[in-house]
Amino acid sequence: MSDEAIRQVLGLLYQEDTLRVLSTLVLGGDPEEAGPDRQAVRRALDRLERGGLAVRDGNGRWEVRRERFRELLHASAKPAEPAVSAEERVLRSFLVEGRLRAIPSKRDKQLVVLNYIVQVFEPGIRYPEKEVDVTLRAFHDDYAALRRYLVDEGLLSRENNVYWRSGGPVDLVR
Repeated sequence: MSDEAIRQVLGLLYQEDTLRVLSTLVLGGDPEEAGPDRQAVRRALDRLERGGLAVRDGNGRWEVRRERFRELLHASAKPAEPAVSAEERVLRSFLVEGRLRAIPSKRDKQLVVLNYIVQVFEPGIRYPEKEVDVTLRAFHDDYAALRRYLVDEGLLSRENNVYWRSGGPVDLVR
């Protein structure tokens, strides 16, 4: 069941004539008594039937299909989120749309963030300092501090303003 089905039912309940007919059915009344215009009542019953809120029983009488609300509730229930690792929680708390809100001050959290950032640099490739700065600026405005932390933690190495990746996790592609 989709969000569209939920929107459809909410739209039906928003329409005054349809809501009046449904209310009459819920209270056990005759839907023909729900409105002054018999055609409007029939159109409302047709809409309720298409939305799965009303059906005809074996005798041709209209009744409310209450289980439709349960179906919609189950369809809208969010699945349980999978367990999140400690590293993922740190990244979620410090990264917003791929940018750092702040550079973590605690070393263990800082290492998680730095290990994440260093993965944008390919092992075995040498990068001029300007290219490193541009890349790090995408994560945080204080790119110089990020660069210094990456070097201090041994994740990047530097010689003559040229940097290369020297640590951190590596994803192996098979």
